[in-house]
Amino acid sequence: MPRITYTDEFKRDAVALVASGIPQKQVAEDMGMAKTTLQAWVRDARFQSQGMTPTTDPEQRRDMSQALRRIRELEMENEVLRRAAAYLSQAHITPPKWSTRS
Repeated sequence: MPRITYTDEFKRDAVALVASGIPQKQVAEDMGMAKTTLQAWVRDARFQSQGMTPTTDPEQRRDMSQALRRIRELEMENEVLRRAAAYLSQAHITPPKWSTRS
């Protein structure tokens, strides 16, 4: 079976479709490629978005995936702490006292 070479633009378009919320299976079918090929492109795009260089070494890929999971986990924790700090800072603000005339 001949090996198909895809352009970088084609790959970016496919990854962008997945990022927009379209399921990988549908994108792969619509664009005429194997789902595993698209999965690899999406994975590599995630690595690149975090400043990592994609690799073909399975052990390094596994380490990079674990690092991405940890990054997402830390980002969620930071968001929770940010929201908690905002909430707690509002708790100490007392409403203005309105003068009442009798």
